[in-house]
Amino acid sequence: MATKTAMREDVLLLVSGLKKYFPVRRGVFRRIVGWVKAVDDVDMFIPEGETLGLVGESGCGKTTTGRTILRLIEPTAGEILFRSRRSTKWWTWPRWGRRP
Repeated sequence: MATKTAMREDVLLLVSGLKKYFPVRRGVFRRIVGWVKAVDDVDMFIPEGETLGLVGESGCGKTTTGRTILRLIEPTAGEILFRSRRSTKWWTWPRWGRRP
């Protein structure tokens, strides 16, 4: 379904299979012994002119999801499309309707 949605021109933001894992390090040499799955397989899309509210319990990954979509932190996996283009950093997105 996400592929069909990505083809529509009215989709502002498409997030597919978004994952963000943080390493758990232990020991003197700080070896990775496990992973914390902060965001695991998130799919969403926002049509042009619509609003999305991201709600959930404390510690469920809302902030990490937002930061990952804005690419303030790099995702472990997944695809983020903004206006049908692969997302890079939010400050490189085209500006629209901004006052000088």
